[in-house]
Amino acid sequence: MKRKTWISRELDTAGIKAQYDEHVKRILGSRQVLARILKGTIEGYRSYSPEEITLWIEPDIEIASVPLCPGEEKMDDRLINGENTESKVPGEGTITYDIRFRAFLPGKNKKAEIKLLINVEAQKKFYVKYRIVTRGIFYGARMLSEQLDREFSNSEYDKLKKVYSIFICMNAPMHIGNAMAEYRITKEDIIGNIPEPRKSYDKLSVIIICLNEKLKKGTEGTLHGFLNTLLSPEMDRKEKEESLVRDYGMKMEYELGEELSEMCNLSEAIEENAIKRGIQQGIQQGIQILIEDNLEEKIPEDRIIEKLQKKFKLNKEEAVKYLEKFRGDK
Repeated sequence: MKRKTWISRELDTAGIKAQYDEHVKRILGSRQVLARILKGTIEGYRSYSPEEITLWIEPDIEIASVPLCPGEEKMDDRLINGENTESKVPGEGTITYDIRFRAFLPGKNKKAEIKLLINVEAQKKFYVKYRIVTRGIFYGARMLSEQLDREFSNSEYDKLKKVYSIFICMNAPMHIGNAMAEYRITKEDIIGNIPEPRKSYDKLSVIIICLNEKLKKGTEGTLHGFLNTLLSPEMDRKEKEESLVRDYGMKMEYELGEELSEMCNLSEAIEENAIKRGIQQGIQQGIQILIEDNLEEKIPEDRIIEKLQKKFKLNKEEAVKYLEKFRGDK
């Protein structure tokens, strides 16, 4: 697919960050990436290769992405597409998943047997206004309730499929580092013993993967090493591709390589904008201090305007605007 040279356009920081987030979702939505996530998180896949696991991921997988530019086409099938990521339940509002897809656990002779519904979320921060695990439970519960009239009907509850909500948390705090935890439904007999097979109640799991590249990327070949490399804001495209191919057996398809390149470019743009914004904030503070100090010294306003023009390389109109902005009640 032909790529547009959107990176050459002027973008504000918010726009760049939004696009960076979309590239992260698209990269995580690659079938190769999802296979490695499943292998590292779900017990039933651990003895299989990523190449085998890709065969058990259904093709109708959707990434909740907004076009980078109006009218831009969807990614092709090498990145996941198809499954509706929007959840609408009457009276319960709407939520949008980052990535949602269906996969099968292999049984005897590697035949697909057990169907799973899986949601993957990219989280930039560990500490937000809610607990991530609680959000994961909500997402999982929504995926369970949505199965009515899709996976089963009426009272055929035994046809309910297990759901996984997997959160990948970048920039985890140092005291957590590279970690992973699973929260799931378990059985505890309080009085006596109620015989019940695990598959009857083990229907929801929330898995949180914490990444901290600064602390340590993680051992080569591990899920943490893979994700820290894939999502690193420090490594350029060439470094990432070499490591992903050499250490993790990835095949660099054109689309995935392009996504990595654009994500790396956006990461650099975010950093540059942050630096520029910091410099600009410093200049604004300097202008404010000069104006307030001179007003306190009863310096005439025309003289203050001259000082602003000379010190901060402003034209007269800009200097007057700053004076009006920071004059206050002085």
